[in-house]
Amino acid sequence: MHTKLKNKKIALFGLGEAGSIIAIDMHKAGLNITAYDPKQVVIPEGINRAQTASEAATGADMVIALTAGDDALGALDQAITDIPTSALYADFSTNSASAKLAMADRAAGYGFDFVDVALMTVVPGKSLRTPVTISGTGAVRFEKIFTSLGMPVNRLDADAGEAATRKLLRSVMMKGLAAVIIESMRAGEAAGCSDWLWQNLSDEIAQADQTLIARLVIGTERHARRRLYEMECSAKLLRDLDIKPTMTQATIDSLKLVIDSGLPAIPSQ
Repeated sequence: MHTKLKNKKIALFGLGEAGSIIAIDMHKAGLNITAYDPKQVVIPEGINRAQTASEAATGADMVIALTAGDDALGALDQAITDIPTSALYADFSTNSASAKLAMADRAAGYGFDFVDVALMTVVPGKSLRTPVTISGTGAVRFEKIFTSLGMPVNRLDADAGEAATRKLLRSVMMKGLAAVIIESMRAGEAAGCSDWLWQNLSDEIAQADQTLIARLVIGTERHARRRLYEMECSAKLLRDLDIKPTMTQATIDSLKLVIDSGLPAIPSQ
């Protein structure tokens, strides 16, 4: 544990699922956590509840914001005049690079460090072991503190927003994959073979490695016209099953783009 934090005040904004889990783990590490959430949420044992954001932020050595993305700027502004200039403000929200830059500019205007923290996987099951990518003026400070708490930290020597950009680029695939599976399973249910389909998809994903991913991507250009016809057939099947082929149509559009413009740059394999 980071011994210098033992007698420090740490404010935490947001006691949703991720916020509560991280607050509990930090408390177990011997840290003094004062949390604020405007909702009537359950306060984890050992966590001090502040009645206002200003109360939580006043005198804090570090403020950790684990809010929803659209609440992030408001969370910073709600107590910005009460955050000491010596404090570190760590924003964990999933947000756009421009939003993170706006928050960093606000923090700079009030004289305290800001760090853009991008959670790179889900918090449940990992808590302080959740890998993060970070950037911004407070990145070095954040890295020293949280690596001592066991958090895997990938620090970018870059402005706030760069960590967020990497998170969102990853989200295009990760959330897109979830959407594709959901659409496939809706169709599988309608076709009466959802159990088989779930097992088949699970097996394919479980066996995936970098070689398979490279083959899927690189092979798309070589076999784009054949795959285009296959996906047009898939879209027709979904319509016949009364399932809207949203993701399937997106794949069709993507294949047409590959036919017209080729693949993006792919790292050498």
